Amino acid sequence: MKVARHSPSSLNLFCASPALFVLERLMGKRQGVGAAAHRGTAVEEGIVAGLIDLDRDVEDCIKVATVKYRTLIALCGDPKVETIGRDVPAMVRLGLEELRPYGRPTSTQGFVSWHPEGLQSPIVGYYDFAWEEAGVVVDLKTTGKMPSEVKLAHARQVSLYAAAISDNVDPRLTYITPAKRCTYRLENVRAHRDALYRIAQTVERFLALSDDPEFFRGIVAPDLESFYWGSPEARQAAFQTFGI
Repeated sequence: MKVARHSPSSLNLFCASPALFVLERLMGKRQGVGAAAHRGTAVEEGIVAGLIDLDRDVEDCIKVATVKYRTLIALCGDPKVETIGRDVPAMVRLGLEELRPYGRPTSTQGFVSWHPEGLQSPIVGYYDFAWEEAGVVVDLKTTGKMPSEVKLAHARQVSLYAAAISDNVDPRLTYITPAKRCTYRLENVRAHRDALYRIAQTVERFLALSDDPEFFRGIVAPDLESFYWGSPEARQAAFQTFGI
């Protein structure tokens, strides 16, 4: 079995939960996302609005994000939609405080593709912001708690940008919580890029075992104590697909 392309999210998912990788990526049974993911999308849209137009009023950027959030949660069954939605204004303010000093980005949501020798399919992704003259690429992450360092899955993701664009790119992660903001420069870029490459190789060897998605269903099992299977919908999918 062959996939047309890899992504950092799919490769990280394979590492974290092979069963969910099989369910979503091979069997096509995508699980819905919660309010926190919608919050991240909405906050990013508000921040983009304030970076493209550096003179735009912050309150107007918050309105952009709020409207986006309300649109995204229209059919979301997450009981925390209201609680999580209250974080949107503060996150937009903090994100603009953190990123406006960089100036207007030369591009947002830029597509990158890396197809090194030894992989059947390329690894592709989208960076959030780039300042070409400064050689800086930034990915934005919204979270409830500020991490003390770059999370490993995020490090792999951002290493792709350096691999696809240039070794001279300065990849960074900006984390935003409702109360804090922090930007980390990614260290050991080559090591994280190599890890991403090795994971992609492992996925391709795994997929080479069969062309039948049902085969893969029979050789993995979900860990129901993992947060990946924490929602009632995910647990129902685990029961229906894996009998667990």
